[in-house]
Amino acid sequence: MPRTGSLEVPSPCLVVMVGPAGSGKSTLCRRSFHPDEIVSTDACRALLSGDEGAQSVSAAAFAMAHRLAEERLRRGLLTVFDATSVEPGARRSLLAIAARCRVPAVAIVLDAPIDTCVARDRRRERRVGRLVIERQAHRLARGLPRLRSEGFASVRVLRGAGAARRARIAVPPAGRCDRSDALGPFDVVGDVHGCADELTRLLRDLGYRRSRSAAPFRHPAGRRAVFVGDLVDRGPDVVRAARIVMRMVAGGTALCVPGNHEMSLVESLRAGAASASPGTVRTILQIEALRPGARRRFLSEFEQFLRRLPPHLILDRGRLAVAHAGITEEHLGRTTPEACRIAIYGRTTGTLDRFGLPVRVKWASVYEGKPLVVYGHTPVEEPEWIGRTVNIDTGCVYGGSLTALRYPEMEIRSVAAKRAYYRPRRSLPAGVGLRAGTRALPVEAPTPRPAPASLR
Repeated sequence: MPRTGSLEVPSPCLVVMVGPAGSGKSTLCRRSFHPDEIVSTDACRALLSGDEGAQSVSAAAFAMAHRLAEERLRRGLLTVFDATSVEPGARRSLLAIAARCRVPAVAIVLDAPIDTCVARDRRRERRVGRLVIERQAHRLARGLPRLRSEGFASVRVLRGAGAARRARIAVPPAGRCDRSDALGPFDVVGDVHGCADELTRLLRDLGYRRSRSAAPFRHPAGRRAVFVGDLVDRGPDVVRAARIVMRMVAGGTALCVPGNHEMSLVESLRAGAASASPGTVRTILQIEALRPGARRRFLSEFEQFLRRLPPHLILDRGRLAVAHAGITEEHLGRTTPEACRIAIYGRTTGTLDRFGLPVRVKWASVYEGKPLVVYGHTPVEEPEWIGRTVNIDTGCVYGGSLTALRYPEMEIRSVAAKRAYYRPRRSLPAGVGLRAGTRALPVEAPTPRPAPASLR
């Protein structure tokens, strides 16, 4: 992590504040986080005894604080643990909680001078005294060299008397999957894959308009589009398609999640076209055909756009979720590496299908979460409803159609592709939906459930 500037923490995660009494931990917490996100051992002492300094209830207070932290993390909520945590054993207990809840743990260490901590302690109503502060500071100094190897996803050390005052902690909007406050209505659009003409036709059919070609599409009734990713690769006009979506997101008329092809494109641009798939090579050639200034601007804007995208979205008070490849109940709202992999790349069995490609897991057959999940990734001939999920990747780039789900109306809108723009070298010439038939059911999966009538 950078030593200066804003410190970003993922959400959900466990933030462990580390430092002696008087170092400024609680002040930094109050300034940087919502009160509901902070679990304080002092507050637990006060709940148990009426006195936040009552050492006689410390063991019970810590047990309570640990239970609160674990319960919050299991619910996918950012949690900040406010205690000294200068002892390795105290940190091990917190790391174990984070591991059980499958979230990263981030340590924020306040290494303030002892005299500064003592001076602050003297100004407080509840004082711990110089001897306690010196003992805590020495324990921190002994453990600090090994702190990064204890299992924290990241460690930020703030040194000096004014470090806590200058520090700025932010939970990036990009990490915030939970957009339950966004109520819609929405138009969720399937995999575009550079089919800019079809995207323009679909948006117009949905009622979106723009004043000029460089302006974002807007809906007169205030609807917002939500794109399931895979904007790029394989299609005829990747740059124009990506610009349409980027302008809508920047203009507040759309939301978007990343697809695996966006990630592959960025990796290939950094590593060189030699490592790229044939579909990504097509994209790279289209980008290279731009004039140098336009190429640099597009690549800079595209990478910044991609960095800000959440791996999946939860919308409409938790009733709707959008992810490129899908999402499981246990990973809803999470930004852990595993949750990101599932949302962007999906799950595979480790075997290959008859076309030489990884066999994908039909995760929707066992999904029982509350939100309706709208996703793409695996082309199907027509929108595929399984329980409270729907796959709307209808293979436009392969000659199928570009599809949108109007929500909450549950109405499907599609426009036919002008032609088949791409056919993978390693598949048979059988058109859209070919690989959908090779998906494997999860182990011990129940029989797939049809969509409820209310969701058809």
